[in-house]
Amino acid sequence: MSRIVAIVPAAGLGTRMGTEQPKQFLELDGLPLIIFTLRRLAACAAITEFLIAARTDDVVSLQDKVARAALGRPARVIHGGDTRQQSVGNALAQVDPMSEIVLVHDAVRPFVTPKQVERVIAEARARGAAILGVPAIDTVKEVKRASLPEDVALVSATIPRERIVLAQTPQAFSYALLREAFQQAQRDGVTASDEAALVERIGRDVYVVQGSERNLKITRPADMDLARFYLDQERREANA
Repeated sequence: MSRIVAIVPAAGLGTRMGTEQPKQFLELDGLPLIIFTLRRLAACAAITEFLIAARTDDVVSLQDKVARAALGRPARVIHGGDTRQQSVGNALAQVDPMSEIVLVHDAVRPFVTPKQVERVIAEARARGAAILGVPAIDTVKEVKRASLPEDVALVSATIPRERIVLAQTPQAFSYALLREAFQQAQRDGVTASDEAALVERIGRDVYVVQGSERNLKITRPADMDLARFYLDQERREANA
């Protein structure tokens, strides 16, 4: 059986939520978001192990929560870093080199489906690197901000929407490819906002699998209201 390891970075402070509690511990349906998300990921039987990167102060308490979540496969909470990239890198360093695929998923993206996870894994297995993404709906502008007030920017170009997708997670890669991308980024002192960007910069192709608007990332207070709406919608659909 091939090893498919899911890394879940969960060391962020979530400052944009405006809450004292980090957003990954806000509750949805009576569960911390991180546990809700892990259970959704665990619905994909292909995943063989979980590595959750947490803040140092949260490691012990989160390990207890994860153990009680009964995910049905090994799940370890490890020390994260100050950035997402550091957290994923710390987890990647603990992945068995014999693993086939490494999957990275946001701790606060709770509505991922087994089908989406399976599709991304399948494409990564076939092509080396795959992510979920959704087409841009709004018109996208490239801007310049130099010598302007903080809330003002100058439009420098309009980017055709058909060329734009909004990246989501999970993002999946062959272990060797992701390891190479992280090692090169460390040598070059480069930081990126997602793992796909690190793979792109070493010249490797990344493929996009159709995601879903429902696969939202909880970032701002209004997102929790939307998450509760999606949860109610799921239940109505299940009972229809």
